[in-house]
Amino acid sequence: MIKVERLNGKEFFINCELIAFVEETPDTVITLTTGQKVVVANKADDIVNRIIEYKAKIMEYKDYLLMKEV
Repeated sequence: MIKVERLNGKEFFINCELIAFVEETPDTVITLTTGQKVVVANKADDIVNRIIEYKAKIMEYKDYLLMKEV
């Protein structure tokens, strides 16, 4: 999950595995695979970077667990 910010400044977490696409119109709109749309204050590039960081952390943890088993 990644942290994003609503237009009113409140932060919340969103499941990045459910993100279908992100667009700026000019507000940033996240469309989920469910069809739900969420408008956020973050820029699209920021959201993409957060997703990359999240997935990298998961891979690091997976590698850690695999090394621990050896």
